[in-house]
Amino acid sequence: MIPEIRKAVATDVPAITAIYNEAILTTTATFDLEPKSTTSQRKWFKEHGPRNPVMVAVVDSKVVGWASLSEYSTRCAYANTAELSLYVKESFRNHGIGRKLMQAVLEEGRKAGLHTVISRIAGGNNVSIHLHRQFSFTDIGVMREVGYKFDQLLDVYIMQKIYQ
Repeated sequence: MIPEIRKAVATDVPAITAIYNEAILTTTATFDLEPKSTTSQRKWFKEHGPRNPVMVAVVDSKVVGWASLSEYSTRCAYANTAELSLYVKESFRNHGIGRKLMQAVLEEGRKAGLHTVISRIAGGNNVSIHLHRQFSFTDIGVMREVGYKFDQLLDVYIMQKIYQ
């Protein structure tokens, strides 16, 4: 299975929303607790652009994963910093799709002139931590017991990539 990786378009938002909602309901990859509406995700999508791209992975004409670089903070001093998000539909995980999405979205961030990318990863998500390390992210800290989901307190690992 070789996915097509491309920039997301507005018509991808329902599929992006479905993939995100699957993660909300079944994983600790996001600390959102309630599924999102397509309407709210359309607003989220409109907040992205060349400096904050959204990429999708497509298999057999269906969006099966997505990655984005979102504005890290509205404070101007953070203008060259973005936060990475990456989600793959459960039935398509462990096929290299996340790796291809990460590579593409990080390349778009480099082209956009970003300086650094931050990721927040829930404790126990060793696959995500390993993937980030493969793309030269370094560990910069752990926030202890800051999330509560599925009846457990969760740590958050913060990782950072500085473009060279």
